[in-house]
Amino acid sequence: MSIWGKIIGGTAGLALGGPIGALIGVFAGAAVDVGIDATAPPTDETRHVTFTIGLIALSAKMAKADGVVTREEVEAFKQVFKVPPGEMANVGRVFDMARRHTAGFDAYAKQIADLMRGNRTVLADVLDALFFIAKADGVIHPNELNYIRVVAKIFGYSPDEIEALVARHVGADPESPYSILGVDPMLDAVSLKKRYRALVRENHPDRLIAEGVPSDLIAVATRRAAEINAAYDRILEQRGSKPG
Repeated sequence: MSIWGKIIGGTAGLALGGPIGALIGVFAGAAVDVGIDATAPPTDETRHVTFTIGLIALSAKMAKADGVVTREEVEAFKQVFKVPPGEMANVGRVFDMARRHTAGFDAYAKQIADLMRGNRTVLADVLDALFFIAKADGVIHPNELNYIRVVAKIFGYSPDEIEALVARHVGADPESPYSILGVDPMLDAVSLKKRYRALVRENHPDRLIAEGVPSDLIAVATRRAAEINAAYDRILEQRGSKPG
C-alpha cells in the first residue's frame, strides 16, 4: 500500500500524535488520540507518514499566507512531491484539508523540527521547498516571507542564517550565480571551488538518500544540486576559467 493509501485508511497501526496526528484523524475520519505519547521510538514508516503530512500542512498554510492559493502554487507543490498521477486526487484532498485545518503553521513546524532534530539538511530542504512554492506565482508576498522566517526560526536558524537564506532566494539579484552559491563575488578561485564542492557534497541526492532523507524531499535536493552546478559553471564562464 502506498503512503497515501495508509493515510486515507487512517494510518492503521501507526501512533501519530500532535497536530499532525490530529490532521490525519480529521481527514481519515478516524478516532486518533491526538494526545498520544508513544513510549517506543517511532518507526521509519511512522516518521515518513508524519513528516510527509507535516510538510504538506506547511506547504498548504504557506500557499494561503498571502490570502489566496493560486494554481501556480498548487502546481509547484505537486512538483515538490512528484505526486503519482493515480494519487493526485488524494494528495489534493490532504492539501485542502491542511489549508483549512485550525492548527497554526507553527505547530506543524515544531513537530517537524522535533521529528528531524539534528538533521539540518532535511530542514534546509523544507525551507527551499517553501520558497519554491512561494515564488511559483511570480512574486513572494511579504506575508509569505515572514511565514518562512518564522518557520526557519522554529527550525533553529539564527537571525543571520535566516537573512542569508532570504538573500539567496529574494536578494537584489537572486538569479546571480553568486547568490545561489551564497558567496561574495570577490571570492578567490580556491575558496570558491571549496565552497562549491562542499555544497555539492551536502546536496547530492545519493548522499541524502543514504542518510535517510525522506523521499518527498529528494526532488528538492535534485533541483538544488542542479542549480549549484549551473551557478558554478556560469561563474567559471564569466571569469574565463575552465572547470577543474
